[in-house]
Formats: sequence, structure tokens, C-alpha cells
Amino acid sequence: MISRIDLRGDALPEGPALRDLLPRADFDVAAALEKVRPICEAVHHRGDAALIDFAEKFDGVRLESVRVPARALTDALAGLDPAVRAALEESIRRARLVHRAQRRATHTTQVVPGGSVTEKWVPVERVGLYAPGGRSVYPSSVVMNVVPAQEAGVESIALASPAQAAFGGLPHPTILAACALLGVDEVYAAGGATAVAMFAHGTESCPPANMVTGPGNIWVAAAKRYFTGKIGIDAEAGPTEIAILADSTADPVHVASDLISQAEHDPLAAAVLVTDSVELAEAVEKELEPQVAATRHIDDRIVPALKGRQSAIVLVDGVEEGLRVVDAYGAEHLEIQTADAAAVADRVKNAGAIFIGPWAPVSLGDYAAGSNHVLPTGGCACHSSGLSVQSFLRGIHIVDYTRDALAEVAHHVVTLAEAEDLPAHGAAIKARFGWKVPTSK
Repeated sequence: MISRIDLRGDALPEGPALRDLLPRADFDVAAALEKVRPICEAVHHRGDAALIDFAEKFDGVRLESVRVPARALTDALAGLDPAVRAALEESIRRARLVHRAQRRATHTTQVVPGGSVTEKWVPVERVGLYAPGGRSVYPSSVVMNVVPAQEAGVESIALASPAQAAFGGLPHPTILAACALLGVDEVYAAGGATAVAMFAHGTESCPPANMVTGPGNIWVAAAKRYFTGKIGIDAEAGPTEIAILADSTADPVHVASDLISQAEHDPLAAAVLVTDSVELAEAVEKELEPQVAATRHIDDRIVPALKGRQSAIVLVDGVEEGLRVVDAYGAEHLEIQTADAAAVADRVKNAGAIFIGPWAPVSLGDYAAGSNHVLPTGGCACHSSGLSVQSFLRGIHIVDYTRDALAEVAHHVVTLAEAEDLPAHGAAIKARFGWKVPTSK
């Protein structure tokens, strides 16, 4: 059901050569870009009318309005299963605890007497958040996007999720209920690239946003790339992935269940086990069969994901080599199930989020750890972070110098300006001192 890659015996290669040996899903955003371009342009030129036409084409429902009525939000919350409501409220509570602690304070550095630089943090004015609604419904993604934006102080928050024919063209009621719980009342029935285009260009119903965040399929990723430079984005999220670094102390039942938990997202989802224990590898392989048979989404998601080129059991000589492999892989979710797991986790350099030991599975992080589950995929964890309060903040430097403080450094500024052949830069300093630059004391 899942292939093996044996990296034992020989010295592991460095850098890209090691990454090339590891499994990864095919995810060609560049090819998808050409297909979303006309969609984005149609929304630009035709606004709400284009959104309505695309909802009919892609979602099979003709909308009367793209914006969700306020009554639909209150009705969705009133009809929400009490157990689901309680779970969402606890997820929100824990996420707020973690994200509130991420707030940045204004800080002033006194560089010299009379000269200071202050860094203040200003939230993005308006953000458009996306919650997928294709194979599954993700109210948890509503929580993970909205909470950090709110804790950052974003004043204008809008959310889009695909229209659902089964609900009369509204997004799924659990999505709407989550919005109501969070106090988000600006919600749109728009999916995929059309939602990103709506937020980027703005339409008759929806003012343009400064930034778009949230997970989605390849069309969402392609639309984000298309609008990069016009709007801010969090990331071009690819298929979800889990890597587990485990040794002989790991429980194969846990390991198999965690691999399956990510495989059920999508046929392109990646499930990777890195281990130095052949016995564990064999036990996990045996455990996958009955666990897969006992769940849902077998033929359309889980089996294709586990059998795909993006999933594998990677055999290594030891935990040390395993650390090199998982750092090269840069997983969205990385579980450490080894002896002294916390110490091993502390040595990891590249991961979207790290889950330590047998009692911190990825599923916990997806819903109720307090951490954020919007994380870098496709190896991007080597340079990018998951969604956080900082994603919605901009650092602005405020420079405040007196005449004496400028005079002290003026000759250095002029010297550097002339070294770069930018004499007007130096002249802007000289003009303040009657064109005679003071010398240093």
C-alpha cells in the first residue's frame, strides 16, 4: 500500500541531491496559472456577474447574491450541533491564547543621543480569508485564519467559501456558524480562484482587500501567484503532508493512524515515515491495511495518497540520519516519535509545525492544540512560517534625529552616497548644513 525508499548504507548526499531522493507530490502551479488567468480577468471586468456565472459553472448553483445574508449566519449558528459548537468554542479559546501572545510591541532604539529608530507594528487594514469547501468542510480553517487576524488588530475581515448547491447556494452551514461565533459578518459564496480574484480586484459587493490568506487547492494557489504584488498572500499552499521521524520505541498503531489521518485529505496528500527500524516499518505496513479498511474515503483519497509517489517509508541508518532527511524534506507537519523526542525535536531546523511524542498527533494541531494549522507545504518550511499574528502585521521604522545627531554622522552618509555615485543623496545632507558637511569629532 505504501512504497519504501532505502537510504541505508551509503553516506547521505547534501542539499538538493538529498531532497531529490525524497517523495513529493506533483503540483504544477505554473501550469494552473494559465487556466486561472481568464477567470481572474473576468472577475476584474465583470465583477459580481462573473462570480455568479462561475458559481453556476463550478458549483452547480445559480446565486441571487454573492454576499451571504446576515440572517443566514445567525440561522446557521442556531442550528449548529451543540457538541460541534462546544468544540469550536474551545478551539477558538485555545487559538486566542496562543496567538494573543504573538502580538508585537512598539520598540524604540536610542542609536545615539538625539537619534532614535522606533519600530511600530501596524495591522493590515483589510484581509480576505478563504475557507475551502470541496472534498471536505473546514470550519477549523475559519478559526485558524480569523483568530490571528483579529488578534493582530485587523479592522476589516471578510471570508469566502464555495457556494453549495445542497444549501441553496450558501457556503456550508458549519462554515457560516464558525463565522458567526467569531463575529465575522462579511461572508461571500465564492470559491477557488474566483474568491481570490474577488478579494484582489473588488466587486460591486466586495471591496478589495490588501491581503488574502487561507488554504485551498491548486487553483487557489495559482490565483495567489497571479496576484502577488497586487495583494499580500500567506503562501501558495500545496497538498497537505505529514512526516514522522520514528525509532523502535514508536507504536505502529499510532504511526499508521497518523499517516492515514493526512492521507484522507486528498489523493495528493503526502504521508512519509522516516525510521531506522525495519521492524517498525514492517509493523506499520501491516497496520495500515486494517486501519484503512475500517475508515471512509478509502478509494478516492486514502489509498491513492498512500500509493502515490508522494508517500513512502524511508529507511535510514539512525535517528541522526533521520534528522537530516526530515530537514531536507521540510514537512508541513512533522511528528517526532523517538526516544527522548523533545531533545530530537529541538534539533529540527525545517518544519511547519513539530509534534512531540505519542500524545501530540497532528490531528490535535489541526483542531485544538492552540497552534495554527495553516502551514508551509512543498518544502517551503525551509524559508517560510505558518500563519500567525505576524502575518497580518507590518513593521514600520520611524526615524527621529536632531540636528546634532545628524551632524555627527553626516560625513559618513555623504561618503557612502558618493561611493554609490548618488551625489544628490549627499547633497540632501549638505543642504541642511549650508553645503559644508561637519566633520566628526
